[in-house]
Parts: sequence; C-alpha cells; structure tokens
Amino acid sequence: MTAPASDNLHPIFDRVLGRSGKEAYLKQRGQVIWLYGLSGSGKSTLAVALERRLHAEGVVTHLLDGDNVRTGLNRDLGFTDADRAENIRRIAEVAKLFVQAGVVVICAFITPQRVHRELARTIIGSGDFNEIYVAASFDTCAKRDPKGLYAKARAGGVQQFTGRDSSFEPPVAGDNALLIDTEVETVDASLDRLHAAVASRIHFQS
Repeated sequence: MTAPASDNLHPIFDRVLGRSGKEAYLKQRGQVIWLYGLSGSGKSTLAVALERRLHAEGVVTHLLDGDNVRTGLNRDLGFTDADRAENIRRIAEVAKLFVQAGVVVICAFITPQRVHRELARTIIGSGDFNEIYVAASFDTCAKRDPKGLYAKARAGGVQQFTGRDSSFEPPVAGDNALLIDTEVETVDASLDRLHAAVASRIHFQS
C-alpha cells in the first residue's frame, strides 16, 4: 500500500477540542495501561479485572485485547516480525486517540520484543504509557493453556508461536516496567498492585 503524499494531508489538530477540556469533563486523566507477556500469563484476566474496578470508581475506560483486535482492525495481519510490528503500531495509534479523548485505555497484547514496546511508548508518549510485564514461565503458561494454543503448537497447528518458535524478550533494567508475577501472586493480589500503581496517574487529586 502506497502512503499518501504529505502535501495532500491537511490535519486539523489545532482546531479540535483539546484533551485538557475532555479530561476536565470526565474528571480523569487519559492513560494507557499496557499489559504484555506470554499467552496464558494472565494479561487478559488482569485487564478485565482492572477495567471493572476502574469502572466501579467512575473511570471511563476502553479495553483493547489481542484476539479482539485481530478479528477486526488487524485481521489482515499474520505473525511475521513485520506483521507483529504493524499490529503494535496500529494498536498504539488507536490507544493514542482514546487518550487524547481523556479515556483510560487498557491494552493486553503479547508484545514480545522490546522494540515493539518502545514503538508503542514512542507513539503514545512516555507520560501516558504504563508498561506492565505480566510474567509467567513458558511451562506454567503451557500447563494453563486457556485457549488450547500450546497444545495446538505442540501438534504443529500453530506456526511462529511466541516463546517456542518466536522469541519473547522480557524487560531489562531501565525499561521502567512494573512486574506482575502471576506464578507467585493470586489474581486479587496482582490486581491490587496493578491498581495501586496506576490509580494516582488516572484520578484527579482533590
């Protein structure tokens, strides 16, 4: 697909209603809560639980989940390195639009490579990007196997499977990621720590 010529684009960013007015109306700050980790690590479980807790507090949220997005916006993408990068780029651009409307966006995506996470951070902006690593070993995730993907991968039914055929890079020192280890914490304990880490960045201080 050929990108449109820049001289044919005429953005109106300077004329649209600003973010600050929308945040003041909603009485919250737009943020992106980006949960990543292996399939089966607990990303979606925590994302759903966090959204429900924030909703109960009156926060306007939207949840973007990997499988949901790949059935719609990104249904044309596969799992090559280039497709994975484009998957994250599109998601980050969508999340950025929600943040500019003052909405809290909860993202749950494998996001296997550090370069993918850095791409999302760059698009969204460091001040709005909360990186959450949901950790669990490959063996633990394979035992959980909530979607049956590990069994399919063992049988050769899933190609480029993250953690086996395709690498997963955990965060390193300096990545500024919150670690949620679902092998040693209950869902409730993980949710409490996650909520505590992001609530002050969302709620206006009285």
